[in-house]
Amino acid sequence: MDPRELRADTPALHEDVYLNFGAHGPSPQYVVEAADEFVRRHEYETSARNDPYDVAFDAYDRTRERVADFVGADADEIALTESTTAGINAVANAIDWQPGDVVVRTDLEHPAGTLPWQRLEREGVEVRVVETEAGRIDPVAFAEAVEGARLACFSAVTWTHGTQLPVTELVDIAHDAGALALVDAVQVPGQLPMDVGKWDADAVAAAGHKWLMGLWGGGFLYVERDVADSLAPRTVGYRSVETPTADPYEFAAGARRFEVGSSNPAPHVALAEAIDAIDEVGVDRISKQIDELAGHLAAGVPDERLLSPTPPESGLVTIAVENPDATVQRLASYGIVVRALPSPNAIRASVHAVNTQSEIEQLLDALEPEWD
Repeated sequence: MDPRELRADTPALHEDVYLNFGAHGPSPQYVVEAADEFVRRHEYETSARNDPYDVAFDAYDRTRERVADFVGADADEIALTESTTAGINAVANAIDWQPGDVVVRTDLEHPAGTLPWQRLEREGVEVRVVETEAGRIDPVAFAEAVEGARLACFSAVTWTHGTQLPVTELVDIAHDAGALALVDAVQVPGQLPMDVGKWDADAVAAAGHKWLMGLWGGGFLYVERDVADSLAPRTVGYRSVETPTADPYEFAAGARRFEVGSSNPAPHVALAEAIDAIDEVGVDRISKQIDELAGHLAAGVPDERLLSPTPPESGLVTIAVENPDATVQRLASYGIVVRALPSPNAIRASVHAVNTQSEIEQLLDALEPEWD
């Protein structure tokens, strides 16, 4: 399969110029059908010989294995979550925080990477924010901030500028300071190669509803095996423990302790199907196509308006405009879908391999009035 075939399989891409994959990636028809088929089978064909819990747990297991293979982990290092936010919160809530403990984040983080720490801040945890410039982080400033911290949280690809942060370097700095490293990687899977083993992070949170073109609700959390065994989640259910009826209970080994109870397996069934589709096209091929299309877009934007690097480091291209909300609405009237950012004062186009050169030209033509 090539990107054109993946596009043809995705009904939402047949009319509008859709350039908002950094927020939501519309799903191919067979991804939706995989979820539908699972729900029908689970609800219509259960019997004494086809226990609904066995069917659900088998689906969870298959998806964990598929995700693990895709991101370079072992299946027992993967927890199935609802979202990136859920994954970050799962880690945050599994640490025995004490007043005066320190968390470090950057000023580039999505609310998924800020709100959990704001809550802890109300409970006496110190939150240090590393200031950045143009989507770049100074490793020296990061090292100063992380000294004495318990955890550092940062993005692999920034949602504001589309820059790639030096994940392995930042992880090493955090570890040298004795801190855990938690990576928000939601902008990575589906558009860039991803190998959590090479990053050496303690935990990586992501989801499948953006560049993987899966369904909402299909998130996943990688936690390194030894780190997982050292954490004690606050939310506990029968999927979190070895024996649900045991008293006292023992947490399940590895990352499965971050799962809880009877969540709907359908989004994760769809996640596995979406990963299969992306793998069939090839992540390297997708990444190369994104580079070409995003590069063409960046080249057509005046230098003083382009807030992302050139050439772009991802499919996220950020463009300064006077009134982002008004620009988004104006472009929508032409059938062009982008989003406004709260900061910087800009719009963001998210270019996937399923987009076309013609669509990039349509966006550039529609943006011409912004340069006046």
